[in-house]
Amino acid sequence: MNNKYQLPRDGGLIEEAAPRDIIHRCEKIRTQVFDSEYRGVQYVADIICRMIRSHEQSAPVDDMFDEGRPFVLGLTTGRTPLGLYRELVRRYRAGAISFAGVAVYSLDEFYPIARSEQQSRNYRIHEDFLNHIDILPENIHIPDGTVSLDRVSEYCAAFDQDVRNIDLMIIGMGEQGQIGFNEPGSYVRSHTRLVELTHNSRKVQSSLFFGLENTPKMAITMGLDTVMRADRIILMAWGEQKADAVQRVVEGEITDMVPASHLQQHPDIEVVIDENAARLLTREQTPWLVGPCRWTPKFIRKAVVWLCGVVDKPILKLTYLDYIENSLGELLERTGQTYDRINIDVFNDLQHTITGWPGGKPDADDSTRPAPSQPYPKRVLIFSPHPDDDVISMGGTFIRLVEQGHDVHVAYETSGNVAVHDDVVVQNVDTAREMGMGDHNAEMLALIASKRRGEPEPRRLLDIKGAIRRAEARAAVRSFGLNPDTNAHFLNMPFYETGGIKKGQLTDADISLIVDLLRRIRPNQIYAAGDLADPHGTHRTCMEALLEAIDIVRDDDWMTDCHLWLYRGAWMEWDLGMVDMAVPLSPDEMLKKRHAIYRHLSQKDIVPFPGSDTREFWQRAEERTQNTARQYDKLGMAEYQAIEVFVRMF
Repeated sequence: MNNKYQLPRDGGLIEEAAPRDIIHRCEKIRTQVFDSEYRGVQYVADIICRMIRSHEQSAPVDDMFDEGRPFVLGLTTGRTPLGLYRELVRRYRAGAISFAGVAVYSLDEFYPIARSEQQSRNYRIHEDFLNHIDILPENIHIPDGTVSLDRVSEYCAAFDQDVRNIDLMIIGMGEQGQIGFNEPGSYVRSHTRLVELTHNSRKVQSSLFFGLENTPKMAITMGLDTVMRADRIILMAWGEQKADAVQRVVEGEITDMVPASHLQQHPDIEVVIDENAARLLTREQTPWLVGPCRWTPKFIRKAVVWLCGVVDKPILKLTYLDYIENSLGELLERTGQTYDRINIDVFNDLQHTITGWPGGKPDADDSTRPAPSQPYPKRVLIFSPHPDDDVISMGGTFIRLVEQGHDVHVAYETSGNVAVHDDVVVQNVDTAREMGMGDHNAEMLALIASKRRGEPEPRRLLDIKGAIRRAEARAAVRSFGLNPDTNAHFLNMPFYETGGIKKGQLTDADISLIVDLLRRIRPNQIYAAGDLADPHGTHRTCMEALLEAIDIVRDDDWMTDCHLWLYRGAWMEWDLGMVDMAVPLSPDEMLKKRHAIYRHLSQKDIVPFPGSDTREFWQRAEERTQNTARQYDKLGMAEYQAIEVFVRMF
């Protein structure tokens, strides 16, 4: 499915007005930035197909598949190549390309692990790609996770020797610049070998294995030298969670602590990324340092906020020299405005984003307010990808909308059932027994014991975990006065219900659930999680589904007065240059929000998939919103306890 979710560009670098060498002057690797993963995938798929055809045409006709050397393609696994694999399968089924003359070498594999286990790289690359094309079995080369420990060194050396003629290597990278399982600190001359996984890498992978205790401690991986032997390399990255690594690889110094930075030394390397992964590159983050820009009001605000951070001053204290000495002279020249006029305009612009009335203040002048005063009360529909994203990410605004008398509804798009520990199930069942509601402890313990490593959890167990999360969501909204029986809607979108961490693709069944709810509620305001991370993650998939649904209902009469507001998740916040509405929270409102988050007991204390951040969700949420308030304060605005911010999409 083509990615529909991308934020509209507002100003920025005028690329056609500057030579390519100037635009890319900070980049040490040739880098292609696309507006979406979909377009980047098309570009890479075109290259792969073109190179395969060229290889076939240059090979002797009689020997191409028998004695001639096949085209050798190096591949990676994980989320990054999913869109590419789907596109290559689509082209194969359309008759546009054949893989009969292609050999594949895969980058890595967990150890020990059987190829039949769903978490194995072998299983995943077959499931996502190889099972759907005409590649010959003898041309598939994937590290074997079952080789005995006493033979693994010999096996790795033989595998490395075999990987000598890769025509094209397609790779992704980890958030610390890892290639395969070459962790920070890996030696540039390293070859295929058995490595011990770091604790952090195991934590990142633990969601695949339903817990750290089930996650392998070792892996077989091609070495950096092995990868660098490929004739041509394409490094792909999608989503803002890769932005820091992309910047360090493309613009930073070569260092063993960022393994992918060694790719700068390869003679034919290209980085292909989307705008979200590119956001920290100089040409995206601070384009006025690169070339001429298109200066829209919002883009001017972005530059001025940046300037305040560089010189450590509030907006109204910026001087002419501050602008000139920090490469913003072009802003003054192109707009024809004085620096003090720009200061006042940006200050007022940012000040007008702040409102205590996210649904609009009734009977008030709304000419400078983010939300219109009419109609009042509004029908509001909040979409929450998981059963706790609503209160974690915009709980203060949610509470205020309810208390200000709006008809607020919340739609929980997925069950969140895989994010519940077995211990939580046992505790809930034990509680029911102690309350005299039936003794199902033995049944639950037997059900948990029946789980098999590498397989989806039993449906009965998943249903119970889903019920726990529904009850928690109901308790959370009930805590601040919303009726969960009438105003909480549990969609249980089918794409999520695979029983495992890997989810299915969106279908009409998912989208129709949202269409039906939209037409039933007919909202004046919609709030949704606008995360810019992994295009195949749950938040992004839910966003794509909502946008597909909005396309279907776009001509409905109620859509004329409907606006879509985007909030962020627990980890990241909108840049102030993008913000359209900022809702300040008092200490008491922060406490109400925290108590609503507390109701999600299965996610408290023992967060199933915490990643590298071990703080609880309420801690992450409070730190994020308090930091936003500090940013407004440093820019010269009023000082608040915390602020939740939103971007308006339409």
